[in-house]
Amino acid sequence: MASSVNPTVRRRRLGQELRKLREGKGMTAEQVAERLLVSQSKISRLENGRRSISQRDVRDLCGVYEVEDEAMVNSLMQMAKDSRQQGWWHAFGDIPYSVYIGLETDAQSLRVYEPQIIPGLLQTRAYATAVISGALPESTPADIEKRTNVRTRRQERINNEENPLRLWAVIDEAALRRVVGNRQVMVEQLEHLVEQSHLPHVTVQVLPFDTGAHPGISGQYSILEFPDASDSSVVYIEGVTSDLYLEKGPDVSKYSFMYEHLRAQALGVEQTREFVADIAKGYAQG
Repeated sequence: MASSVNPTVRRRRLGQELRKLREGKGMTAEQVAERLLVSQSKISRLENGRRSISQRDVRDLCGVYEVEDEAMVNSLMQMAKDSRQQGWWHAFGDIPYSVYIGLETDAQSLRVYEPQIIPGLLQTRAYATAVISGALPESTPADIEKRTNVRTRRQERINNEENPLRLWAVIDEAALRRVVGNRQVMVEQLEHLVEQSHLPHVTVQVLPFDTGAHPGISGQYSILEFPDASDSSVVYIEGVTSDLYLEKGPDVSKYSFMYEHLRAQALGVEQTREFVADIAKGYAQG
């Protein structure tokens, strides 16, 4: 059974604490790596939460940083233990973007710009299956089914009455015009999009073609924010073979500024609903 502890978030928090300890000693990652006879990249991965960390790693690092507070050492080691537990997504086997899922699961809000497809959290099952099949032509039916199930499971955050994810989605008109699956799939998808946009914690805006050039022209990205002030916001950029996570303040501020411009240039909420509904009617009429 998957633990209620989110291992991804635990790793991030632990990494942040370890970074603070290193910086407090005035040491570089390279110096720490030399002391422990490990690679500098290992220290960096431990600090950015991209690698699981053992209690032994924590003990060794606390030794290098001369941490004398036994309670702090025990707390950090407990965080390391928690970070090695499994999240709900591990039940589905190897998921390439499991780090992102862990962040999304614990996020309080998500701002996403999608230029090509409907955002995953707002997709119907039929649309999701068609998207995954088209994007990954070499995947087996079983793998496509698994990925679709994971996407459906992620959507539970949208419908969670106690702790819903605050979602703001700006979608390029191209995503509405691109026929994924078939016209009936598109009708159902766009009707679902309008329906979801009525949820109090979901905001959907469309960026029409006649907007011209805009700050999102370079591609898709998402901004995740967390309820705990100690967890820094993350900009997520999805790639084909690897993903990019930006956590430095200036990077997050830059993408947030770009997102404000996208929201300002996009259609309003009611205009968006009418716009999407009209396109859905066009698909229905053939």
